[in-house]
Amino acid sequence: MGGLCRPLQASMVWLAVLLLLLGETVNTAQEFDPYRVLGLTKTAGQAEVKKVYKRLVREWHPDKNNDPGAEDMFIKITKSYEILGNVERRANYDRYGQMEENKQGQHQQGFNRHFHNSFYFDESFFNFPRSGRDFSDSKYLLDHAGFNSKVLPDSFKRPYLIKITSEWCFACVHIEPVWREAVQELEPLGVGIGIVDIGYERRLANQLGVHRTPSILGVVNGRVTVFHYSVVREHLRQFVEDLLPQRLVEKVTDKNYVSFLGSWHVENNPSVLLFDQVPAVPLLYKLTAFAFKDYVRFGYVDQGLTETSRLLHQFNINSYAPTMLLFKENTEQPADIIQAKGMKRQIMEEFVSNNKYLCVPRLVNQHLFDELCPIKQFHRRRKYCVLLITGEEPGFVPGNQAFLTFASSNTKDVLRFTYVYQRQQQPLCQALLHNQAPLFAQVVILERRSPGGKAVYRSVIGGWNGSDDDKTRLHEQLELLQRDPSYLSYDATLPELNNELSPVSLWINAAYDYFLQIYDDLLFSNWREMMPILSLIFSALFILFGTVIIQAFSDSGEEKPPQKPKPKNPPKTEDSPGRANTSSRPPKKDFVEVTELTNITYISNLVKLRPGHINVVLVLTDASKNALLRKYAKEVFSFSGTQTLHFSFLNADKHSQWMPSLLESCPTAARGDEYSSPFSGRPRDFTGHVLALNGHKKYFCLFRPVFTGDTDTGGESSSSSSSSFDEGSRRKGGGRLDRLGLWMERLMEGTLPRHSVPGWPGLDTTSPSSSPAPQN
Repeated sequence: MGGLCRPLQASMVWLAVLLLLLGETVNTAQEFDPYRVLGLTKTAGQAEVKKVYKRLVREWHPDKNNDPGAEDMFIKITKSYEILGNVERRANYDRYGQMEENKQGQHQQGFNRHFHNSFYFDESFFNFPRSGRDFSDSKYLLDHAGFNSKVLPDSFKRPYLIKITSEWCFACVHIEPVWREAVQELEPLGVGIGIVDIGYERRLANQLGVHRTPSILGVVNGRVTVFHYSVVREHLRQFVEDLLPQRLVEKVTDKNYVSFLGSWHVENNPSVLLFDQVPAVPLLYKLTAFAFKDYVRFGYVDQGLTETSRLLHQFNINSYAPTMLLFKENTEQPADIIQAKGMKRQIMEEFVSNNKYLCVPRLVNQHLFDELCPIKQFHRRRKYCVLLITGEEPGFVPGNQAFLTFASSNTKDVLRFTYVYQRQQQPLCQALLHNQAPLFAQVVILERRSPGGKAVYRSVIGGWNGSDDDKTRLHEQLELLQRDPSYLSYDATLPELNNELSPVSLWINAAYDYFLQIYDDLLFSNWREMMPILSLIFSALFILFGTVIIQAFSDSGEEKPPQKPKPKNPPKTEDSPGRANTSSRPPKKDFVEVTELTNITYISNLVKLRPGHINVVLVLTDASKNALLRKYAKEVFSFSGTQTLHFSFLNADKHSQWMPSLLESCPTAARGDEYSSPFSGRPRDFTGHVLALNGHKKYFCLFRPVFTGDTDTGGESSSSSSSSFDEGSRRKGGGRLDRLGLWMERLMEGTLPRHSVPGWPGLDTTSPSSSPAPQN
C-alpha cells in the first residue's frame, strides 16, 4: 500500500505544478489581451485589424500624444498588431492563448520568480514558442542613455556590432546561431557587441535609423552603418573590417621601411612593425591599430615576400612566430620587442600602451600636454616636466640631440622630458621666459598645480647648448629637486597650447568617411536615412536655380515686342510709325540697356526712385534716335556697373512740354539758355541734352551738347555752342555727346552744379500750348 502511495503522491505533485503553470498562463493572458488592446472581437477580419491599428498608432504615438502612458500603450498596440496582423500567429494565439511571457521573468514577482529560477521546463513540450531571449544576451542589451554615454564615445577606439531584435521577431531565430558564432569570434579580438530591443527602445531605434527586425548595425567613430548582406559569419567579419578607416596599417618592405621608421620626427609618434607570414593584415592587428591610431604608427611586414628579406635579416626576425618591434627616436635599434605564437589582444594592447610616447615627445597640443605632464593630485604622485624650449633651425639640432641623449640615460617615473618649438608655442614660452626671446635654447623644469593653468617652475641657469657642463648642471638641479620640491620657486599661469596638428587632414578624413556613407546609402537605397541629405541638396539646387532665373528675368527689363532683323546698312530714317518701342537695347552685346520714359515707367523711374539712385536721361527726337542712342550707350557703358545709376531716354516729339516746364521751374538751370526762354522766337530744341535726375531729393544736373573739338570743358557747355548747330547736324545728332564721358566722371565725383526743383512736371502728350501740372 505504501508503494502505491508514493507514485500517487508524485503524480499529485506534477499535477499541481501543471495546474500552477496553467494558472500563471491564464493570469498573464488576462494581463495582456491583443483583442482588448485594439478594441476588437475575435470575429474581426484582417482588414479591420489593420485599419484599427493605423488609427491607434496615430493616436498613441509618443511624439504626438502627451499622455504619460502613451509610450507603453504604443508598445502594446504594436505587439498586439504583430500577433493579430499575421494569420498564422493569430491562429496560434486563438488556439493556445498568450504566446510569449514577459522578457526573462523581469516583470514576475514573488513566488513566480523563485519558481522559475528553481525549475526548468522545455516549452516545446507544450507547443509554445520559446519565450524571451537567452540570459547570456542580457549583458549586451543597450538603452538610449547607455548607447550615448558609453558606446558612442568608445566607438572612436573600437568598432561595435549591434543586433536589432524584438519580442515577436521570428526571423531573428534563424540568424541566432550565426550571430553567436560571430560574437564568439569577434569579441575576443576587441569588437564591441550590443543588442537593442526595438519594442522597448523606440527612441534609440529612431536615433539609429532602423525600423525593422532583424537588422545588424556597425558603429565606428560615432557613425552608424547598416549591414546589407546575408547573415554569414564571414560576411560579418568582413563587415567589421570595412568599418575601420582606410590606411590604418601601412605595408612595409625593403624599399620604404627607412622612410616609415624615420617619420617619427614629423608624426611625433613611435612606430610599430608586425612581422607575420600571412599576406593579409590580421584583423586583430587592425583593431589594435585603430585603438592606438592617435599615438602610434603601424606597419605590417609580410615575411613571405622576397621584397622583405633584407628587413628580416637586419632585425634578425624569427619566421616561426609573429613578432612586433617598436621603434622610437632610434630607428636602428627597436625600443621594445615581443614574439609569441597565437598573440592575444591583451598582450598587444599592453605592449603598445607601455610605449605610446617617444622618449622626448614634442608638445603639439593641450591634450598631449595634459597626458605627459599631468596636474599634481597627491604628494607621492608628483610629475615634473623637463621642458626644452628650442627652435626649428639647423643650428639647434646638436643641442636637441644632446637633450635626447640626456633624457634616455635619466629615465625616471617622476620625470617627463619634452620639448617645444618657440615659434609654434609662443604664448607658453612667453609665460615661462617673461616675454624674452633668447638666442639659444632654454631648459625649464615645471610642475602643474591646478586645471586653471597654475604651475611652479624654475629655469636652468646658463641655457642649453648640449655641452657637458650643461648636462652636469641640469643633472644637479634635478637631484636637488627630488630632495627639495620647494626648489621650484617661481609660479606662472600657463596658457592653453596651440594645436599644431593640421586641420586640413582631419577635414579630408571626415569628408572621405562622409562620402563613403553617402555611397553606401545610395547603393543599397536606404532612402529613409538619405532623406535629410537629399532634402538639403534639392533645397540648395532650388535656391540656386531660382535665383538665377529671377535674376535673368529682372535683367530683361520690361517686355519688348519682337523686332524684325535689321539689314546690314540700315537707312538713317525715322522709325516706322507702326512700331512702338518702350525700350532700346544697343546692337552690340556689351552695350547698356536704355529704357524709355513713358506714362507707365515715369513714376517708377523718377518720381518714386529709391533714395540714393539717379536716372540719367537722354533727350532725343525720332529723327536722331538711332544715332544718339548708339553714341549715348558707348559714352555711359563704363558707368553701367554702378548699381545706383539707371539709364533712360525721353522722346521730345512725344513729350515736347516736359523740358520747358522743368527749366521754367528752375531759374538757375534756364538762365542763359535761349532755347528754354518763352520769349525767344527760335524753336526750342533740346536734342542731345542729358539730365541726371535724383527723384528722391528733387534735383538734377544738366549736360548741354557740344561738338568734338569744342573748347568748352566736359561740364555744362555754353549756350553759344548749342546755338551754332545747323539743321543737318541737329538731325545727325551723334556728335552732340562727344564730351558726355567727361561729364559723367564729374557726376560721379559730385562736382556738377545741382538744380533743385519744387516738384517734377507731369509727363503727358499734350500740345505745346497746354500747361502740365507738376507732380511731387
